[in-house]
Amino acid sequence: MIDWTDRHCRYFHRQISRNALLYTEMVVADAIIHGPRERLLSFDATEHPVALQLGGSDPAKLAEAVRIAAPYGYDEINLNVGCPSDRVQSGTFGACLMLTPDIVAACVAAMKAVADVPVTVKCRIGVDEQDPEAALPALLDRVLDAGADAIWIHARKAWLKGLSPKENREIPPLDYEIVYRTKQARPDVFVGINGGIQTLAEAADHLDHVDGIMLGRAAYQNAAVLADVDHRFYGAAAEMTDWGTIRDRMMAYAERHIANGGRLQQVARHMVGLFTGLPGARRYRQILSTDAVKAGAGPEVIAAAFASVDFEGARDAVGA
Repeated sequence: MIDWTDRHCRYFHRQISRNALLYTEMVVADAIIHGPRERLLSFDATEHPVALQLGGSDPAKLAEAVRIAAPYGYDEINLNVGCPSDRVQSGTFGACLMLTPDIVAACVAAMKAVADVPVTVKCRIGVDEQDPEAALPALLDRVLDAGADAIWIHARKAWLKGLSPKENREIPPLDYEIVYRTKQARPDVFVGINGGIQTLAEAADHLDHVDGIMLGRAAYQNAAVLADVDHRFYGAAAEMTDWGTIRDRMMAYAERHIANGGRLQQVARHMVGLFTGLPGARRYRQILSTDAVKAGAGPEVIAAAFASVDFEGARDAVGA
């Protein structure tokens, strides 16, 4: 998610789930080629497994971005063909590429030619007046022939004109069944689903039909939903989340970031929704939202925020 799932967010989420595949925010190929590569591509080793999501429509530029990113050690490269924002459309990439499946296929082929990790595609079921029953298979046939290793499908159309990015996440109706049918028609292809999934119980239901679940805003707005992921989906032993340890790790991480010239707010902003719905959560949010932005704010703000939360209630909420 652009401007949201940066390296600080991913480090935080990794403290809650050891196994979930984390995605970067979408990074434009041109930015990697011409921009501040270290800032755009570097990440903490503890973030693994982590996928780099790219935006672009020029096969040569995407291939060059993959080459540049290779030494950083990402576990997957993903091409975004689903983002509907205006600034993405103006660059001729994101969801508007669903109108040109041949270009998407050429991009995938170019990326595959230089990548040493899986190359995947994230898309919508269609855009604008497209018939998803025709548009989605047409796109998938082309990108799979080009070598795509997996497909992630946001189970909504995107409307390129007339709806904001927020409205595109809410107004077009969800059609999970078309994603299920896509998997049935391609039993040997990894098909993952995205869109509107709020709980791990819903995720488990989807896994009866597809191979993977992608959580976006549900995980960002209340990261505690990740606390039972390792046990529920990866076979890890059931254990209570040690929120005190997570607090200490985030304080140490924030201290390192500040020592390197960063600000506490850059880390803390991703933690605001952690204890949504629990006793003390309102005070927790207030502390992180107001005190973390003050000049000279340090890790002690994180400690104060965590001190306001009923941790017993947080444990009881795990797995909801």
